[in-house]
Amino acid sequence: MAQKPSIPKGTRDFGPLEMARRNYIFDTIRSVFSLYGYRQIETPSMENLSTLMGKYGEEGDKLLFKILNSGDFTRSVSTQVYEEATAPQLAARFCEKGLRYDLTVPFARYVVQHRDELQLPFKRYQIQPVWRADRPQRGRYREFYQCDADIVGSDSLLNEVELLLIADEVFRRFGIRVAIKLNNRKILSGIAEVIGAAERIVDITVAIDKLDKIGLEGVNAELAAAGLSAEQVESLQPIICLSGTNAEKLADIRKVLAGSETGMLGCQEVETVLNALEGETANTIELDLTLARGLNYYTGCIVEVKALDAEMGSISGGGRYDNLTGIFGMPGLSGVGISFGADRIYDVLEQLVLYPADTETGVQLLFINFGEAEAAHCLKLARQTRAAGIATEVYPDTAKMKKQMSYANARQIPFVALVGENEMRDGVVTLKNMTTGEQQTLGIEEAIAAIRA
Repeated sequence: MAQKPSIPKGTRDFGPLEMARRNYIFDTIRSVFSLYGYRQIETPSMENLSTLMGKYGEEGDKLLFKILNSGDFTRSVSTQVYEEATAPQLAARFCEKGLRYDLTVPFARYVVQHRDELQLPFKRYQIQPVWRADRPQRGRYREFYQCDADIVGSDSLLNEVELLLIADEVFRRFGIRVAIKLNNRKILSGIAEVIGAAERIVDITVAIDKLDKIGLEGVNAELAAAGLSAEQVESLQPIICLSGTNAEKLADIRKVLAGSETGMLGCQEVETVLNALEGETANTIELDLTLARGLNYYTGCIVEVKALDAEMGSISGGGRYDNLTGIFGMPGLSGVGISFGADRIYDVLEQLVLYPADTETGVQLLFINFGEAEAAHCLKLARQTRAAGIATEVYPDTAKMKKQMSYANARQIPFVALVGENEMRDGVVTLKNMTTGEQQTLGIEEAIAAIRA
């Protein structure tokens, strides 16, 4: 017996129902992006590893899917190298390309490569899949879609304000109540500076970012393992556990960061953004000093969005990156962006039963097939209904009526048209409402009006 086919762990098939729901997500996000003036681009699924490596930190580099070079790539490698080299060393020899980890680094590469064609500031959005060699679990996949919007070529904090308004509008349209969490990497850098661990900023942010997953004790253990002294770890506790209103948190952290110019600048940036958004959003925006976002390229405001009524991790996030394009030879170009996790949003909408009823509606009208002549006549009528914007099928086979009606029920098609010899002669159709069971004999224009009503 042939082995039953399967797909890799962390990936999924999507049937017609799932695709209808996914397209609802993509279309909603795309419409909001367009509303704010963002234009769409696409980049290749694979990038040169030299583009990707070193941009996501050590943990991110480990999660890159690498693609073996084509041809006899092992010929120049001796047995001794095989025996002595580590897996990363062999990958460096055998792989020149990798699947993209996110959409931001490829976008930075795109900006530098096409800089002479772009009008700055450049606002783009991108809706494409990304891949991460992560351990699959609920809400975490190896292949998933990101929906990104970024602005490059402007230092203005109005861009952060705009992206937070976009996040608020997207989730308002979905009907998902969310908490929009805001922080600033300059604040985190200032904290590392004042506790005497400026060189440990990456270790500190990576550990703090895991607070929701591993708890305070786990964070403290990671900080200690990263080389922070017991005194330094202790000095972080009031900061990690800071509470109160946004204004109260800012006042408290300013006292801590009084000796750090970088930290105070971060506080000012956060305050500017929060003041601009006061009373402008449907969802709460909260200053969260434990928010770190592990990606190394963030330099200013960072944001993360979590659903309030569903058990799910972050469903959106982003931040300011001041010099990401510098690594590709174009220094000094600031950018800020936000990314929506379409797959997690899908799971939240499903968990909360928030998909609109018409999301699952595909075909609106099915013509029953009574024979060759009738089918040919129905094809002409179907051209008219389709021209009127009504999604229409003509059943392809002359099957029993029961089978054709069962097909309509299984597909949840709301209307069925029966056109036999009498209907053809009289120039009408018998239109059946599959919900109410009501049947009417109508002209084709009347039938179109009835379906639209």
